[in-house]
Amino acid sequence: MTQHSTFEDALFRLKSLAELANLNHEVIEALLHPKQMMEVSLPLRMDDGSKKYYSAYRCRYNNYLGPTKGGVRFHPNVNEDEVKALALWMTIKCAVVGLPFGGAKGGITVNPKELSPMELERLSRAYMRGFADFIGPHLDIPAPDVYTNSRIMGWMMAEYESIHRTHAPDVITGKPIELGGSLGRDDATGRGAYLCTLELIKKMGWTLTDIKVAVQGFGNGGYHVARLLQQAGCKIVAVSDSQGAVYSESGFDIESLWQEKQQSKQIKGVYCDDSVCGIIEHSTITNEQLLALDVDILIPAALEGVITKHNAKDIKAKAIVEIANGPILFEADDIINTKGIKVIPDVLANAGGVTVSYFEWIQNRSGQSWSLEKVQSQLKEKMTSAFDTVWTLAENDALTLREAAYVNALKKISRVIEAQGTRQYFVSR
Repeated sequence: MTQHSTFEDALFRLKSLAELANLNHEVIEALLHPKQMMEVSLPLRMDDGSKKYYSAYRCRYNNYLGPTKGGVRFHPNVNEDEVKALALWMTIKCAVVGLPFGGAKGGITVNPKELSPMELERLSRAYMRGFADFIGPHLDIPAPDVYTNSRIMGWMMAEYESIHRTHAPDVITGKPIELGGSLGRDDATGRGAYLCTLELIKKMGWTLTDIKVAVQGFGNGGYHVARLLQQAGCKIVAVSDSQGAVYSESGFDIESLWQEKQQSKQIKGVYCDDSVCGIIEHSTITNEQLLALDVDILIPAALEGVITKHNAKDIKAKAIVEIANGPILFEADDIINTKGIKVIPDVLANAGGVTVSYFEWIQNRSGQSWSLEKVQSQLKEKMTSAFDTVWTLAENDALTLREAAYVNALKKISRVIEAQGTRQYFVSR
């Protein structure tokens, strides 16, 4: 297969799985085209008085199931192609877990680490000004993503409210608690993946304390799923970030690694007792070596496209849990499936974040504030129910978990499209 763009790769997978679901051709065609794609140039006055321009994007893929929902990322590699692919995956994800949302995504092509705090605020507010008529509580609801956080969401919400002269906490999720954010949103993505992983472990008949896990990507999602799995009894033997990876056969204390990363900005093989950290025996390896480790569960939690047809043959894990969006390229699916590796697909595994965002949206619209216990209980119910539905469909119809997740989601969307009338309806009248 020739090299395809991220969006083309997403479309290849969509078309393949839509045919597997035996969808009406008109329905398939509708799902291949984003509803709206907008690009703007954002002017930013820098602290030194100069002005720079940054490309910004927002894609509303479709709104068949409800207003669109999706994160905003600040990253040097953000582009139109990536944003459309992410919006498509979000469309499937919302349908998989039964949320009343369509899919969206947005971002700015920028390295936020090069901006001062005041420049970052001005750029965040500029993004909302650029898309103020494209976004709204009933239209499109952003959330945090790569290199964005609750504070940035708070700035964006404030700018939207200023432009529209209204109080609108439901226009954005992932906000600070004090501005209407939800408890439990900070670890929701990792917790959702953790809940799915526990269900997989039960289905496979594995013992928690026997399981070795490697986590590629130690951001918010990777950290929380590793922390929760370690607390449950699993051994986290490898962790990586963009700079490299560490490996220890005896496993790591995740809180110690996280504490050290916050202080030194590096992942080091350490164990911390309060503020005192000491180096433990470990090896330094590459991200590619981490992907090929002989572990029970591999968790790619960084960016898309890390497992390709070139390195898929080296994967030794018994299962893969996709916290990153699109970490396994379509071209590698057959290789992974032939090896008998169970894959909890991204559209299920990382749906915890958008699920708790949905809870936040409900709270904002009703004027309520849920307890952490209620948020986590509702998240567990949503994720385990979605996993069980996908697992049962896969078992009954001899499908992979990815195939089952897509078939389930696409049939939900298909029913909405068909209810509005397709060719079959109109030619039969």
